[in-house]
Amino acid sequence: MRSLLILIAFIISLPSSAQQLVFLGNLQDAGAPQFNCDKSCCLIERPNEYVASIGVYSEDEAFLFDATPDFTHQARFLQKQSKTKLSGVFLTHAHMGHYTGLMHIGREASNERSLAVYAMPRMADFLENNGPWDQLVQLNNIEVKRLSGPENLETISVTPIQVPHRDEYSETVGYLIKGVNKTAFYLPDIDKWNVWDQSIIELIQSIDYAIIDGTFLAEGEIERPMSEIPHPFISETIALLESLPKTEKNKVWFTHFNHTNPVRDKNHPIRVKLENEGYHFAEFAKEISLN
Repeated sequence: MRSLLILIAFIISLPSSAQQLVFLGNLQDAGAPQFNCDKSCCLIERPNEYVASIGVYSEDEAFLFDATPDFTHQARFLQKQSKTKLSGVFLTHAHMGHYTGLMHIGREASNERSLAVYAMPRMADFLENNGPWDQLVQLNNIEVKRLSGPENLETISVTPIQVPHRDEYSETVGYLIKGVNKTAFYLPDIDKWNVWDQSIIELIQSIDYAIIDGTFLAEGEIERPMSEIPHPFISETIALLESLPKTEKNKVWFTHFNHTNPVRDKNHPIRVKLENEGYHFAEFAKEISLN
């Protein structure tokens, strides 16, 4: 009888809809190997390395954040984990690694019907008024849903937060994702932290997970001027967060690694050191709970 009561109490205590955030990729837009790169970073094959993306799912719905060139692998994995169809896609901006995966749902591919694609106004205009993306709209493969504030869905709330980046074709946003009990912030791309009108330190302190831009480890990582493609170096971010206790550093997950970034190697001494300090590095299929 006592065992039955314990079992009943356990069932009652379970959340009605368990929510998970899953990492579906961790690479910069062009992935790896990159065209015409004959360095060791592109000669070593690493399985399940895809362009940066996350999925959020429960038993009721499943959302993909960014439609990368690896969309097919990522969406299939998300649907397998969630055991439900893809409910929609949230786009961060119009750089090649973040929206071009939409090509996989058009007429030449799966020919989807009215897949919800959430986008900021400029991003929505870009899709609706430029080929070949406008064909997805005209053929009803996608239904563009314009964002202007929080999007309250069945099991999560998603709020776009605009950030400075190279906005040639659209604005750039990160997404604040609120689950049943926990909150995550997904920000694969931003220019330097000091040009943002918000404090990354204060943001980290206010949430449970910060999945942030780790494109480059440090200055000099690539041969061309790095000022042309500004990102906060991981070295700069950890210097900025140095005064935080380990409990706060433990919230940080770096993602969006350039093919040259040595932290792609799980055994690289710098990555090992940073992990010992509390930081995390996105890995395909790794899950964290939003309950």
